[in-house]
Amino acid sequence: MAKTSPKLVARRKRIKRIRKNIFGTGGKPRMRVFKSNRHIYVQIIDDEKQVTLAAASSNGKDLEGIEYTNKCDQALKVGEVIAQRAIAAGVSQVIYDRGGNLYHGRVKALSDGARKSGLKF
Repeated sequence: MAKTSPKLVARRKRIKRIRKNIFGTGGKPRMRVFKSNRHIYVQIIDDEKQVTLAAASSNGKDLEGIEYTNKCDQALKVGEVIAQRAIAAGVSQVIYDRGGNLYHGRVKALSDGARKSGLKF
């Protein structure tokens, strides 16, 4: 049986607690953020139909080859890309699901980039 770190257990509990109250609809889908140590990933999900409407990540082909000074700049660019893809998919307003992470640093930079590019929260 594999050991599970207390940080991982606490994060999973936070995700469950947040997801009880957040549900994305067709008119206002959920924007879910996942961050690893190196990259940041974001999806726009319609929970009613259980389908992903748009997705972007820092290791995607369109962001390949761009040099960043830090990871917050990288997250800001991913936020701009996801906003463009969401607007192209017909989504202008979303519910922000930070995925158990604090609204700070890269998670905040991603949302700022999406807001700057026209996505409403």
